[in-house]
Amino acid sequence: MKHKLLAAAMLAALGSCALPVLAQSSVTIYGLIDTGYVIESGGAAGRVNKLTSGISGGSRIGFKGTEDLGGGLAAVFLLETGFQNDTGALGQSTSTTSVLFGRQSYVGLNGQFGSVLMGRQYTPQYLVMAAIDPFGTGYAGDAANLMPNTGNAASRMDNTVKYISPNVAGFVGEAAYGFGETAGSTQAASQMGAALGYSSGPLTVKLGVHRRNNDTGTTQTSSGRNTLLGATYDFGVLKLHAAYGIDKGVNSAPLRNANNPYGALTAPVPSTDSTDALIGVTVPFGGVHTVLGSYIYKNDKTARNQDASQVAVGYRYSLSKRTDLYAMYAHIYNKNGAPYTVGSSIEAGSGNSAWNFGMRHTF
Repeated sequence: MKHKLLAAAMLAALGSCALPVLAQSSVTIYGLIDTGYVIESGGAAGRVNKLTSGISGGSRIGFKGTEDLGGGLAAVFLLETGFQNDTGALGQSTSTTSVLFGRQSYVGLNGQFGSVLMGRQYTPQYLVMAAIDPFGTGYAGDAANLMPNTGNAASRMDNTVKYISPNVAGFVGEAAYGFGETAGSTQAASQMGAALGYSSGPLTVKLGVHRRNNDTGTTQTSSGRNTLLGATYDFGVLKLHAAYGIDKGVNSAPLRNANNPYGALTAPVPSTDSTDALIGVTVPFGGVHTVLGSYIYKNDKTARNQDASQVAVGYRYSLSKRTDLYAMYAHIYNKNGAPYTVGSSIEAGSGNSAWNFGMRHTF
């Protein structure tokens, strides 16, 4: 019996020496649930009252993980699916099917060199707008009501390789390329974007660009080009927000609601030459209160001269670090038949005014 115990102990010792040390890894489950009451007005269909999901930000559940590969290198992944909390339906879809991980889906490597990520990801230009917009590209005040989302999937790029640099003296850059995957062409339907940001104390400045090749392989068309410069400055008692964008070419400024929301005799046509300007403010007080406001002006430089401006105000009350209540309002002044509508984070809107009253919880 003693011999058997000694042999077992020796085998265990040898086995522990022969096996490699397992790399540390972790998986995190996270999410956001947003639901509220929305009142839309001003469209040809009349007033719309609804309980809807994803007003401040699309409701979602995500899985992200990392594995330590040693030597400062780590494998990372992220899978994020959107859903409609009011119906349970998937939040993203194409013209033919629903998309399971439609918000984000990527795998990659992190190291001292930065990050290299592959999959469905946000465009660098959109991330600049999300960081500068006082409403965080959500609620009725969403800057995307007038300032365009880039990408082929509402602020996202499919089939994308993205590089994100490490922080160097406050500077962080990123570059992304989305393969068009068109037979017979390496450029048709492809996209590329880049951004450079600088943060130091209360100041943040970001520049983002996006280029979209509109060729289909059989039809040659011009590209869409977007440039966005934005900044915020936090004075403590309030934060100022400002941005300026230039949009040129086909698909540079797609309409959020292209279904003729105001009943015009001819279908609305997106601008192919415009500039956008935003100024906004965030005012936190009392530890739990936040007041938001912004003004956006779109200057359409085409022959139609369909300018538009948006005024938005809002209030958010924090019940805890993860739960808040909100009330938001926005109105768009359309000129010369401009077709812009007040939507929210994931909805296009049906008219030129909207109220939001809702609750947001993160986990």
